[in-house]
Amino acid sequence: MVDSERITQLEAEIVAKDRQIAALQGRIVALEAQVQHLLLRLAKDSQNSSKPPSSDGLSRRPRSQRERSERKPGGQADHPGHTLVQVAAPDVAVRHRPARCHACQCPLDEVAGQVVERRQVQDLPPLRLVVTEHQVEAVRCPQCQQITRGAFPPEVSAPSQYGPLMRALAVYLNQYHLLPEARTSELLADLLGCALSDGSVASWVQEAAENLAPTMAQIADLVAASPVQHADETGVRIEGKLHWLHVNSTRFLTHLAWHQKRGKPALEAIGIWPRFRGWAIHDRWASYEQYPCLHSLCKAHLLRDLTFLAEEAGQAWAAELKTLLTDLHGAVGEWQQRGVRRVPSPEREDWLAQYFHLLAQGYAAQAPPPPAHAAKRRGRQRQSPAKNLLDALLHRAEQVLAFVEDGTVPFTNNQAERDLRMVKVQQKISGTFRSAAGATAFCRIRSYLSTMRKQDRPLLSALRAVFLARPFSIAWGT
Repeated sequence: MVDSERITQLEAEIVAKDRQIAALQGRIVALEAQVQHLLLRLAKDSQNSSKPPSSDGLSRRPRSQRERSERKPGGQADHPGHTLVQVAAPDVAVRHRPARCHACQCPLDEVAGQVVERRQVQDLPPLRLVVTEHQVEAVRCPQCQQITRGAFPPEVSAPSQYGPLMRALAVYLNQYHLLPEARTSELLADLLGCALSDGSVASWVQEAAENLAPTMAQIADLVAASPVQHADETGVRIEGKLHWLHVNSTRFLTHLAWHQKRGKPALEAIGIWPRFRGWAIHDRWASYEQYPCLHSLCKAHLLRDLTFLAEEAGQAWAAELKTLLTDLHGAVGEWQQRGVRRVPSPEREDWLAQYFHLLAQGYAAQAPPPPAHAAKRRGRQRQSPAKNLLDALLHRAEQVLAFVEDGTVPFTNNQAERDLRMVKVQQKISGTFRSAAGATAFCRIRSYLSTMRKQDRPLLSALRAVFLARPFSIAWGT
């Protein structure tokens, strides 16, 4: 009887230990997966993910996605070069005559000479403010003896004030070149000798923003009517809180706007996406997919994701697919140079077959999903980055390969990323917008100046026109 009880006790202990071992093994598997996940996160940088280059640190050498060419770095032999050339009509001419003959010391003051060589020095004139005084006259009528006074121009509203070009220069330095208000005042004091306050710069920024409100609405209308737009968003801090700055742009237009939300509420409030019906180039952010336009995914994002899977996760299919997309982009460019908008059918079908064949290889290389009974979490089960990317490449293949069907569709969304880049520079300088009005002013002025730059308009003249309440008209181009 005693032996039977002892055997039962030992069996129970064995079962308990087996359960403990199984639990520990499960814990080990979970920890190994967590370690692997963290190692993959550490391996991400700006070349294999959407992380900014500033996050790479100094230990990682920058790498380029461009293929190495046979040319050496630097200027090439056939490079035309740029040099400072002489002008035909100089502003000032200074003659350098010899006073005496070098041979016999005879005075040469009264002897005519001849210019045999010219050299020019191009420099700035002394910089100073030009003061224009407006004087109102009173005239007595010789017939009725009534005194009539003249009137100041509408833009001359104070006893002493700065003109529109001076205000434009201050806003240009502060908003376009991102000099803080204090440094803007300091620079203008050094250059022009003017005592400018930080508050004056801030008030001019707000004045320019108010005058640009109709121009921003016009830019939004033109982007919404364009055949192609680039869209992206980035986080910004306003009064210390996270907000989102959205860009909708083309080759000739830039529209920046901020909102508290990142998704559909923001897109609806800005108002461009609901009206747009052309090609939209963007990343895989799901909110864009809700709108009934033509969508094309940015291949630069996909190439970085494929680079990560190939180099860090050892996915051979990813390296081959990256090469395929790059080669396909080159082939589309060659057909465009021949005046063909769409890759001819036989060649196109061959490219597409290679694309889907590599996707099949990718799916085959993935680990099998866990059994249905092993799932403990509700909802969609977590997938690996490789599986997520494969699903996107398969289910959104039309968006990935849109540039093959229509060669005018841009390959990447780099236009939107370039238009957002200075926003991140501003954030590095100031850390946050101190007010909602400051963020709005930045978006309006930056949108206007970026659009002017794209349309080859002089920025200072464009800003001067803003302070005259006559902003430059916005040209429309595709």
